[in-house]
Amino acid sequence: MSRHVVVIGAGVVGLMSAYHLRRRGFAVTVLDREGADRGSGEQAPASYGNAGMIVPSHFVPLAAPGVVAQGLRWMADPKSPFYVRPRLSADLLTWGWRFWRAGTAAHVRASAPLLLALNLASRDEYVALDDELGGGIGLERLGLTMLCATQHGLEEEAKVAEMARALGGRAEVLDAAAVRALEPGIELNVVGGVHFPDDAHLDPGALMRAVQARLQADGVEFRFGARVVGFELGDRGVRGVTVRPAGGVDETVTGDEVVLAAGAWTGRIARLVGLSLPMQPGKGYTLTLESPSQRLSVPSILTEARVAVTRMGERLRIGGTMELGGFDEGANDLRVRGIVEAARRYFPRLTEAELAEPPRWHGFRPLSPDGLPYLGRSRRVPNLTVASGHGMMGLSLAPITGKLVGEVVAGEEPSLPIGAMSVERF
Repeated sequence: MSRHVVVIGAGVVGLMSAYHLRRRGFAVTVLDREGADRGSGEQAPASYGNAGMIVPSHFVPLAAPGVVAQGLRWMADPKSPFYVRPRLSADLLTWGWRFWRAGTAAHVRASAPLLLALNLASRDEYVALDDELGGGIGLERLGLTMLCATQHGLEEEAKVAEMARALGGRAEVLDAAAVRALEPGIELNVVGGVHFPDDAHLDPGALMRAVQARLQADGVEFRFGARVVGFELGDRGVRGVTVRPAGGVDETVTGDEVVLAAGAWTGRIARLVGLSLPMQPGKGYTLTLESPSQRLSVPSILTEARVAVTRMGERLRIGGTMELGGFDEGANDLRVRGIVEAARRYFPRLTEAELAEPPRWHGFRPLSPDGLPYLGRSRRVPNLTVASGHGMMGLSLAPITGKLVGEVVAGEEPSLPIGAMSVERF
């Protein structure tokens, strides 16, 4: 059995892959392009700044019927939940064509059971991880409520609830009074909602710090500020990963196996080894209120606005939007303004002043064209395993992804089917 694995990426998927590989006895080295302080600042990776939701309720892939048409309508509004920055990009055009092709009812029917199974298994893995770590990651199993401001929105979410029940999940359609009973003391501008009791949430920053500390205590080596610039290839695949430290000289990190889990940068890195992984970075934004006047009990999605609201201890994190603009590190103030206006529309007692105070965060999500992750070995490079493309479910699916990576690298039969997530399906 191979003994040393190089994991590219120290985001949540990379950390959970390293965690399960180490549990199987592998020596593990984790490489990451960011510095050791990557968990702070307005451009911290998506694993730190996201909404922290674990979502069995999100079993419908991003590529679904009507999504393209809705996205085109939204593009007329610079504050809308979805925006594509016009630019000449062959990668974007190819990705968009594949996304459109994947948005069928047949694709949803085939993908929904898998996404539900992955999310449920991942939630259970989080419960086990929380027990092993002795808490400290803010894990709470309170479910999730899809809050609907319009009757049409409620009717559409009721259809999703029906699909969930048909797949064996749990969902309850609520009227306005029932929603308010879940959130006593908060003024809500809603007509109803759908509650998914199997969902959960946690504090992403606390999770990342706790898992990294456990891995370091278990002997996992971390190389921060090490940008991957190439690979050394041999007859059996990758012999070494060439990295460029900040201000340093290129060096090679050798290993028997390589796991590519670099989030939105996975596609770029894959090209260095001759592998094509269609992927677009989808920028999202959040703001975190330290002492909000309105603090939800149950994490919620503001359905029509596609905005997530999560209580993390005494704090409240609000975030959303999907911006396809390449790897532009700048912030679009109009996108943030859309989030703020949505929050005030659903929670009228939230004040403009308190929403203007907290610092903004933005990060990139790795979007595959069909809304399914890339997970498994590459046929082209036999000792390379890919784990990326989770879109908005990176944190939700990280533990089960890490477990499956550990099984694949160890030569075990995967505990869940991974064929639909084939690395070379496009």
